[in-house]
Amino acid sequence: MATYAIGDIHGCFASLKKLLKQMPFDPERDRLWLVGDLVNRGPKSLEVLRWARDLDRRMGDRFQAVLGNHDLHLLAVAEGCARSRGGDTLRKVLRAPDRQKLLRWLRRRPLVVRNGDYLLVHAGLAPSWTPAKAARKGRRIQEMMERRSRRLLLLRRHWEPRSEKANPARATEIQKRRRDLGYLTRLRTCTEKGVPCAFSGPPEAAPKGCLPWFEVPGRRSRELTVVCGHWAALGLRIQPGLVALDSGCAWGNGLCAIRLEDGKVFRQETVEKRFWP
Repeated sequence: MATYAIGDIHGCFASLKKLLKQMPFDPERDRLWLVGDLVNRGPKSLEVLRWARDLDRRMGDRFQAVLGNHDLHLLAVAEGCARSRGGDTLRKVLRAPDRQKLLRWLRRRPLVVRNGDYLLVHAGLAPSWTPAKAARKGRRIQEMMERRSRRLLLLRRHWEPRSEKANPARATEIQKRRRDLGYLTRLRTCTEKGVPCAFSGPPEAAPKGCLPWFEVPGRRSRELTVVCGHWAALGLRIQPGLVALDSGCAWGNGLCAIRLEDGKVFRQETVEKRFWP
């Protein structure tokens, strides 16, 4: 049994299909991990969701897909908690006859998955979090997503980078979970104290005092290898303790996958148009 992990797909279904043809992936035997952001930017988010849901039903626990920030945006738009933005390509999902089944499946995806020495998350972890703490926080968010009243509160403002500067003791439960959700689905850089920085460019261009989250001294999740995506400007990066897989397919920079057991990397050039109609 091999474990394959695929980077941010972003609705680029044609590129995904070509990538899968390169991989000796056997859905009857192997594991498949998706780092999130299945949807948006690319032209075929609906097809990607249907493909992922079908594989999940077929593979059971051997299939894992974590929620990404674009997946959360789709859920927020569907619930009326957010408006579509320029560049969104979610209309077909929102009008699909199987919309409710797909959205129900999507919102039940985990935020954190651990298997052996690997931990799967979309973006990153707060430097102070142990793997066990990250898993607990992910489960709490998942539980909130199951109750619509709590889900709506969570989705309305699910990224509050400034809330870390406030007194944590005064934060409400919803504020805490929003903050946790921000780390798990949007984090790229932060200060040594774990305060997120509003920076999305390449790490070498980060402002002074803003470090890639995985380079913060004393990070407490170093015992595991974190498999993640989200940071297209970082690109594919494989180093001790980190497998970052967002190669920027939605920006024309290709889709990649890795077989975790031996580090074999698979790459596929983006075949979709850069700008979608």
